[in-house]
Amino acid sequence: MKAKPKVRRESREKVFQTLYMMDVLGVGPDEAIPLFSLSASTPSDEEYYAATLRGVWEHLGELDGLIREAARNWRLERMTLVDRNILRLGAYEISRSTDVPFAVAINEAVDLGKRFGSEESGSFVNGILDKISVITLKKKV
Repeated sequence: MKAKPKVRRESREKVFQTLYMMDVLGVGPDEAIPLFSLSASTPSDEEYYAATLRGVWEHLGELDGLIREAARNWRLERMTLVDRNILRLGAYEISRSTDVPFAVAINEAVDLGKRFGSEESGSFVNGILDKISVITLKKKV
C-alpha cells in the first residue's frame, strides 16, 4: 500500500535531516538512525525512511557522481550541506526509486530546499535535479 503524500513528505524530511547529520558527523546509517531518534519522533513511514536512508548511503558514490555530472560548474564539496544532502536524496529517488515519479522527487526536493536552505536553494536544486532526470532517462534508453 502506498503511503499518503503527507506521511511520505514528513518521512522524506526526516531522511534529509538524517543525511545532513550523517554528513556532519561522518557516520553511516547504523550510527545515525539511533542518534536521530533521540531528538526526533519516529518517521510516519518507517519503511520508506530506513530503505531510502540506507539506499542513499549504499549508492553515495554513484549519486555524488550524478550530481557532479549535472552540476558542472559547482564542486560538490563547496555546496552547502543542506543543498548537497537534498540533492543526494532527490538523485536517489530519481535514479533508484521505483515508486517515486521524477516530478514528485524534484518538487519535494525543491520544497525541502525552500524550507531548509538559502533563498537560492529551491531553484538550484530544481536545476540540478532536472539535469539528473535527463541523465537518468538517457542511461535507461
